[in-house]
Amino acid sequence: MSISLTTPVTGGAQTGFTSPTYTITTDTPVQGAAKSWVVSGLGGTQAGVTSHSIARPFTISWFPSKNATLPAPDANGIVRNVPRNVHQLIVRAGVLPLSGQANQVALARVRFEIPAGSDTADAAQIRALCSALVGVLNQNSAGYGDTLINGVV
Repeated sequence: MSISLTTPVTGGAQTGFTSPTYTITTDTPVQGAAKSWVVSGLGGTQAGVTSHSIARPFTISWFPSKNATLPAPDANGIVRNVPRNVHQLIVRAGVLPLSGQANQVALARVRFEIPAGSDTADAAQIRALCSALVGVLNQNSAGYGDTLINGVV
């Protein structure tokens, strides 16, 4: 599996943060083929942010697909019901819903659903999908944070 993270992870721009970084440490994944990290330290200015703890998790996990294969075409040469390889990137952060209350886990999920066979037939387009996704996330990092806080799209 090619998914790996190096520490520190440089965070995207966010309102009120200055040069955010996240020191990560390898964690034991919950599933055998998964990869998992905990945020064990913070850098830059991120007032009010805490690193990982049992009571307030801050984790990053990659769950790979079980790798479905493309079935053979039918008598007419058409492949029907193309299965998908589903991969997920999940980031969890413990958040406080109200002072004096128990922490709750906030989740962010990126789910990749790639039609079986396209990995060999159209690899460049899959790479373009990933490139565009990362570009959009980076370009709008502060906007997503602001919208999740103030509800303004």
